[in-house]
Amino acid sequence: MTACPPAVFGAIRHDWSRAEVEGLLALPLLDLLLQAQRVHREHHAANTVQMSTLLSIKTGACPEDCAYCPQSVRYETGLEREALMEVAAVRERAQRAKAAGATRFCMGAAYRSPKAKELEVIAAMVREVRALGMETCATLGMLTPAQALELKAAGLDYYNHNLDTSEEFYGEIITTRTYQDRLDTLAAVRAADLKVCCGGILGMGESPADRAELLRTLANLPEHPESVPINQLVQVAGTPLAGSASLDPFEFVRAIAVARLLMPRSHVRLSAGRETMSDEMQALCFMAGANSIFYGEKLLTTGNPDVERDRRLFERLGLKTEEGPADIAAQISPAVDDERPCARAGYHAETAP
Repeated sequence: MTACPPAVFGAIRHDWSRAEVEGLLALPLLDLLLQAQRVHREHHAANTVQMSTLLSIKTGACPEDCAYCPQSVRYETGLEREALMEVAAVRERAQRAKAAGATRFCMGAAYRSPKAKELEVIAAMVREVRALGMETCATLGMLTPAQALELKAAGLDYYNHNLDTSEEFYGEIITTRTYQDRLDTLAAVRAADLKVCCGGILGMGESPADRAELLRTLANLPEHPESVPINQLVQVAGTPLAGSASLDPFEFVRAIAVARLLMPRSHVRLSAGRETMSDEMQALCFMAGANSIFYGEKLLTTGNPDVERDRRLFERLGLKTEEGPADIAAQISPAVDDERPCARAGYHAETAP
């Protein structure tokens, strides 16, 4: 195959092959970081990070058997169950998050799929958070098309529903919900004109090929997710994945960089697992194209770095927080031409400079 020039990186595509993605993951790390940062700056404001806060609005007693999740009713993790929060309490937490610098407020509930009365309360939460001038996101399990439309009518901006891993490895992690169930929920969310937040979890014992396939599946969705959370497994005692071998940090950084190359316009988010990452590892992730984090509150039922640590890190790295769409648009470079022949045909990773 004829080598493509460096400018081919950053093309918007939905036809990636497994071999192409594996080739990207196999690039020399510094070459990969160089290309990922270049593509990042073509589509996003440099040195700028979007800040989100995630609140668990209903905790525990989930009937699913996700092997990583302490909220499953099937595992003894010591997690205390908490009923769906009151609307006023959620509004107060959102106000605090906004005051701390968050521009998006994400609400997570441990459901397989919300019931009608539960969704009515959550819709009221969405309206209250939107009234504060914040973007809203929810993760509530599977949705029907009608439920997605109800959330859209309430003013929801984003819906999170992760693929978790590759379809081939998926059965090793969860058996109570199929991969197609997840894809169907994503389709319902898109049909309701909601923005999609969708990514996965690394370090669950998957192979490099599984990581490549997860990223390929995300990039080959009909539309790229607007947000792509890349989680590092948080091992919780009592869950089946407790005691798993840790993922090489450089493999995590590689996944961030490849997510940036495959989905240039998406926000790539450092999500769960950040509390165990060194400042140096996080800096590499930002170099690789990560431009969103969760901070403040607890990340559902596991911790994340405190706000002051994040502020100190941002100061040391010269990073600033994302203000809003107008602020972003004024700072990014023009998008690359997506119709180049090389972009359509792919490129040979071994010949990348």
